[in-house]
Amino acid sequence: MRRIARFLFGRGTRRRWIHLILGGALAMPYVFVGEIIVGPAAHARYVFGDLTGKLLSFAVGLPLAALTAALFPLTRSLEANAVRSLCGVGADLLSHAPARGRTAKERTAAWFTLHLGFGGIVAGMTLAVPPLAVVLMALPVVAVFSDGLWGFPAAWDRPWVLALTPLVGVALLVGLAACAAGAGALLARWAPALLGPTPGDRLAAAEARAADLAVRNRLARELHDSVGHALSAVTLQASAARRLLDSDPEFVREALAAIEDTTRRTVGELDAVLGVLREGDAPGTAPAPTLAADLDGLLRRTRAGGLRVVASVDADPEALPAVLSREAYRIVQEGLSNALKHAGDQVTMVLRIGVAGGLLEITLENPLGSASPCRPGGGHGLRGIADRARLLGGTVEAGAESGTWRLRVRLPVKGPV
Repeated sequence: MRRIARFLFGRGTRRRWIHLILGGALAMPYVFVGEIIVGPAAHARYVFGDLTGKLLSFAVGLPLAALTAALFPLTRSLEANAVRSLCGVGADLLSHAPARGRTAKERTAAWFTLHLGFGGIVAGMTLAVPPLAVVLMALPVVAVFSDGLWGFPAAWDRPWVLALTPLVGVALLVGLAACAAGAGALLARWAPALLGPTPGDRLAAAEARAADLAVRNRLARELHDSVGHALSAVTLQASAARRLLDSDPEFVREALAAIEDTTRRTVGELDAVLGVLREGDAPGTAPAPTLAADLDGLLRRTRAGGLRVVASVDADPEALPAVLSREAYRIVQEGLSNALKHAGDQVTMVLRIGVAGGLLEITLENPLGSASPCRPGGGHGLRGIADRARLLGGTVEAGAESGTWRLRVRLPVKGPV
């Protein structure tokens, strides 16, 4: 009994009842239009005087409501918000975006028709049934204090009929509650199917999510390559300066200057990396480093950390496209950073940059140090290099051979092939 009472009169049922009454209110303009159409056809000036005219006007108005929902995409958004608030349907089961596409519009039109149809019936019953039920429940009292029941059939004066009228009134109220609860439960069940995301909506959401993840991955890659390289270089420079503090003051001064320069540039690069999250670089944001403008400084700071770099550049960095120059710089930066972390200082790194056959080729080689080039927890740098090369339509080869670690990257100069 408690479950039945909760189903008929619970808080959720009452809220769904309000939702149905709102549907009935929304149906009234369409019913009035239906009256204008039905009246001349039925040769009646006022069709609301009989039940048949009311039902005909209601039946004519519902297709107009469906047409409205199909023509106005925002109907789905408004209905979804109402269903979420009043019907207890989870927001994740509903689509709050305007209806786009034929399938979404057809589902919205079907839902709007059901909402207004059920709502019009329940709202009409809500207006008519309670007064009738109150009259029926009051009839025995009226019969006791009056000489007769004016306007009622004479048979209603019988005692057994008067005894049953309060029960009929209560039954009418319970029946009204049951109709409202049932209609509200049906709408709540059908809402996810009719107002939920269509396959097109899910595809659009997946594409938006993929684009967001791509931005996040790009930001993580930029932070790893710029800030990670700077921290590795600064750590090695500080370590080398500490070891030679007493024996080579000149080297210490160079290392400290390199640390200062590295940290200053990294702050500027960090501003540029954060600009990835914006639509474009904000005014005053430092430009991203490129192979043309920043390769010499990168080599100088790397050498200050103790890594000997032999560089051979057989291409004109100024002639490279801006995007290619920027991504090539990051690849060289990450390759040098890997050498610093895995091979250690006091080794010789060979860097070759050249253009052949329409491809920019970057090769970095260094002897294998005491640390493994694929230490546990590592691998993000090579993954980032591979991602950059793939986006540009290039290829990456990396691995150890005869005691030498070699990284070779080929990038098309004129874009992806």
